[in-house]
Amino acid sequence: METVTVEEYTGRLDKYLADLTGLSRGRIRQMSDDDMISVNGKPAKVGMKLKEGDIVTYEIPEDEELDVQPEDIPLDILYEDSDIIVVNKQKGLVVHPAPGNYSGTLVNALLYHCSDLSGINGVIRPGIVHRIDKDTTGCIVACKNDEAHRSIASQIENKTCHREYLALVAGNIPHDEGKIDAPIGRDPKDRQRMTVTDKNSRDAVTHFRVIERFKKATLIRCSLETGRTHQIRVHMKFINHPVIGDEKYGHKCRETDTQGQVLHASDLYLTHPRTGEQMHFQAPLPEYFEKLLTLYRRESE
Repeated sequence: METVTVEEYTGRLDKYLADLTGLSRGRIRQMSDDDMISVNGKPAKVGMKLKEGDIVTYEIPEDEELDVQPEDIPLDILYEDSDIIVVNKQKGLVVHPAPGNYSGTLVNALLYHCSDLSGINGVIRPGIVHRIDKDTTGCIVACKNDEAHRSIASQIENKTCHREYLALVAGNIPHDEGKIDAPIGRDPKDRQRMTVTDKNSRDAVTHFRVIERFKKATLIRCSLETGRTHQIRVHMKFINHPVIGDEKYGHKCRETDTQGQVLHASDLYLTHPRTGEQMHFQAPLPEYFEKLLTLYRRESE
């Protein structure tokens, strides 16, 4: 862990740390996502503006020499060209390797399918610009070269590349739309969970709109202003409408085994990094999600 006091500098945090450490801004963004950077004792966004006297604390993770192997794992490819590949990720597929889990991931599958992936995030996360949880399905884009990676990462930061989600949540939400503005941090009682808290947290904003109501559930569409870990799952629990099947955050589906939360990244919007074309991808609902909707509709008749 390193701590420095800012002197004679006013500008973005990621540029400051890139100049200080020699790391890429993509690597620094990943450190921020992993809660390894704070400013004045609080978790910090890479785009925040520093001022003289700010105290920056950061931890550079040690590089691991890992042999991440290509694996012939089926992929539902929505789009592919020489710069990007858009995949409809299946339930149960982890996005990238992690300690103790170096195989059976989306990265292993991409390495098998693609001859090249961007190297900005290193050997363990090649091509990966953003993530979705293991048991969340739907759209995810990976990059095949560093130029595309930098473009998509910048779009994500500027919110011109974004996803929309469909979720089945418990109970009947009475209003047609809403905004949840509540900071998210690690749950001090369980480090594997996130929670709404004012301590060591980061701003988090979720917008939702009701699509369909059932007797005991509501289908909603969500969009995010921020990209916090488990954000939709945490926010829906916070307003007492947890995502159905999300046992980590307090809801077990009694009608069928959903194998985790009923949450699907249905739509992805981005600007193509080479052509500048505005692109929109849609991932069809997985079969289990459709079956659960059919069941709830019948129960609500």
